[in-house]
Amino acid sequence: MDIQNETFGGTYPFKPNYTTVNGLRLHYIDENPKDNPSAEPIVMLHGNPTWSYLYRNFLPPLLQAGYRCIVPDHMGYGKSEKSLTREEYRLERKIDYFTGFMDHLNLSEITLIMQDWGGSIGLGYAVEHKDRIKRIILMSTWAFVFPEDVPEDTLPPLLRMCREPEIGETILLAYNVFVEGFLPLSIVRKEKISNQLMDAYRAPFPDYNSRVPTMAIQDVPLRSDHPSYPAMKAVQEKLNILNVPTCFIWGENDHVFPPDLVLPIWQEIYPHGEIHRIPRAGHFLQEDAPYEICEVIKNFLKKTS
Repeated sequence: MDIQNETFGGTYPFKPNYTTVNGLRLHYIDENPKDNPSAEPIVMLHGNPTWSYLYRNFLPPLLQAGYRCIVPDHMGYGKSEKSLTREEYRLERKIDYFTGFMDHLNLSEITLIMQDWGGSIGLGYAVEHKDRIKRIILMSTWAFVFPEDVPEDTLPPLLRMCREPEIGETILLAYNVFVEGFLPLSIVRKEKISNQLMDAYRAPFPDYNSRVPTMAIQDVPLRSDHPSYPAMKAVQEKLNILNVPTCFIWGENDHVFPPDLVLPIWQEIYPHGEIHRIPRAGHFLQEDAPYEICEVIKNFLKKTS
C-alpha cells in the first residue's frame, strides 16, 4: 500500500503537506476554511498507535465553524518518516520533533487539542511557548509523573504485558498488538470498528521494524529511574504557567485513564477547566463520539473567543 497517496475509501481526503525536522520528513494536514486564510489555528495531536486519521471527522465541523485545522503525524506515525533508533522515541525527543514542526508553521493564538501521548508532547511545547497558546483541550491524556506508590498492576493487563522488556517487544513488533488488540479493545462503540478503519491504522506499521514507534508504551515513566522521568517531570513542573481557557473531554468508559482517577489530578493543575464526560466512549473517544465531541469543542471555542 502506498500510504502517502491513500485516502482509505475517501474517508481521508486531505491534501498532504510535509516539512523536514531533524532530517526526517514529517507529514501534516493543514486545511483553511473557505474565504478565511487568516483563520485561528487548531492543532490536533494524536498518540500511540494512531495518526492524523484519528481526527478525520473533526475537520469538517471545525472548518465550517471557521477555524484552520492542523493535524500532524508525529515522527514514526502515519505518513511521517520513521527513525529506527529507539531512543528517538523518548518523550524529550518527541517534544523536540513537535517543536521543530511548530517552529516551521510559526503560529500564534493556538488552540491545542491533545489525546494520549499528544498531551505530554503538546504541553511539553506549550509550557515553553505559552505566549503562543490561546486555549488547551485535553482528552484522555496526561503530562505528569504518577506517585511512586501507584502499583503497575493498576494498568490494564494488556498494557502491563506490553511494558515487559522481552515479551512486550515480541508482541508489539511481531504481532502489532497495539493496533490489532489495544486499539479495538479501547473503542467502546464496537459498531464503529470496520475493516476500513483497521486498515487505516495498520497501514503505517506493515512489518516488524516499522512498529518500533508503538513501543512508546514502554516509555511511560512510572518510576523515577525511568529514562523519560526527568522530561515528564520538567513538563509537569511548568504546567501551571499556562493560564489559558482549558477544557477536559473524557470518555466515561476510558480504561487507560479512568476519569474518576485522572480528572481530579488535572483539576488540581487547572481548577478553572470545564469538564465534559462523554457516555459510551473510551480511550479513543475520537472514534467513539467525534460529532458529540465537536459540538462540545465548538461551544468551548465560542465561549472563549
